[in-house]
Amino acid sequence: MNASQFETSSSKRGQRLDDAIRKTAPGTPLRTALDMILAGHLGALVCVGDTENVLAAGDDGFRLDVSFTANRLFELCKMDGAVVIDRDLTKILRANYHLNPDPSLPTSETGTRHRTAARMSLLTKAMVISVSSRRSVVNVYVDGQGYELKSVSDLLATVNQLTVAMQNTRSQLDRRLLHLTSLELDNCVTLGDIADILYLFEVLMTAGEELDDCIIQLGREGKTTKMQREEYLAGMDEAYNLMIRDYAVDSSEDAARAIRKRLHDTANTQLRSAKYVARLLGYTDDRGEDSIMTPLGLRTLSRVPVVRDGMADKIVDEYGSLQEVLEAVDDDPSRLGEIGVKNPGVLANSLHRMWGKGE
Repeated sequence: MNASQFETSSSKRGQRLDDAIRKTAPGTPLRTALDMILAGHLGALVCVGDTENVLAAGDDGFRLDVSFTANRLFELCKMDGAVVIDRDLTKILRANYHLNPDPSLPTSETGTRHRTAARMSLLTKAMVISVSSRRSVVNVYVDGQGYELKSVSDLLATVNQLTVAMQNTRSQLDRRLLHLTSLELDNCVTLGDIADILYLFEVLMTAGEELDDCIIQLGREGKTTKMQREEYLAGMDEAYNLMIRDYAVDSSEDAARAIRKRLHDTANTQLRSAKYVARLLGYTDDRGEDSIMTPLGLRTLSRVPVVRDGMADKIVDEYGSLQEVLEAVDDDPSRLGEIGVKNPGVLANSLHRMWGKGE
């Protein structure tokens, strides 16, 4: 399998796992049934989807073809064997169904029910759910990979930790970005300043991803958490990209996306290293924390209301850096009108106020 095929396969697996998480999230009929099974101290094996291949891997059981409800699934799980449900969770097709997946299929699971579930998810494209009565846990299997469903209380505890972390990080980041603007206007930004802020961006974005996973798992219970997440991340995605473009050797959008991915994949210890961050930004010389960095000015210019989408790029292309834009504003603000700035005087006044030189 080449790299492209592997990425496609991994993407499809991820989509199936996301679908499985949504179908088993709190508030869904399937999750209601699973909670009832746990409360009843029952074990269960449930196959959802790819019914043709699932049925081909077993025998016996009862043919039902009845509408799916949480109560019906709970009652049918009082019997041994598996319950087979269609992909859309509309019909229960079999109960007490004896599954016989190929025993040579690899799995690290130990219990009989979990081994069967893992192998069935490898043999078919079904979502396979295993409920352990002894340990009171629910595992969902997709492509042989198991995922343990967490209780709402456990998820909310994680959510509280993440929201506090995001709130604190966002506050720090807002202060540092405001200070960075002042440093940029005074041409006093150091590599250490850049590394510290990029680290905060990564902390915020990583916490946001983890919170997003919790929101998916919470289902209907995650609406408020989703609103909080959007508030903490508001405007940060664009600011992060512009920050990278301002200081990277290659300021293109494609390069910024690639650098951002590398930053995301970097261990925290390395991300704290200013020299390592400089290499990720494309610098080949031996820069230290105190090295002065000259910004293009994309992030600062984009904060000015009269600078429309795409105009910051035109201004930077014309002048080369924020410092040269400031010199042009001091010399003759009307020149900005020649490259499409509709209110060059307003832009000049805004930059002067940000710089502390306004009237």
